[in-house]
Amino acid sequence: MINQAHASHPDIVKRLRRAEGHLRSIVTMIEAGRPCLDVAQQMQAVEKAVQQAKRTFIQDHIDHCLDLPDVTVPRAHKQVFDEFKAIAKYL
Repeated sequence: MINQAHASHPDIVKRLRRAEGHLRSIVTMIEAGRPCLDVAQQMQAVEKAVQQAKRTFIQDHIDHCLDLPDVTVPRAHKQVFDEFKAIAKYL
C-alpha cells in the first residue's frame, strides 16, 4: 500500500511537535529540581496529547485506508467491518 498523507496528518504532526517541546520542558523541570507533583502533572498532559494524536491517526487510517468497497465485500462482512469502525472510536 502506498503511504499517503491524509487531511488529519498536518494536525497530528503539529500536536506531536507541541508534545515534543513540552516533553523537553519536563526534562528541564526535572533537572531543575521542580516539585514532583508539577512534573507528574506535566507528564500526564504530554501522555494525553500523544494518546489523542495516536487515536486520531488510527481512526483516520481505519476510515480511509481500510474502508471496504461495497461491490467486492459480502454484506455481512461489510456490516462487521462497520461495527469494528464504530467500536474502535472508544479505544
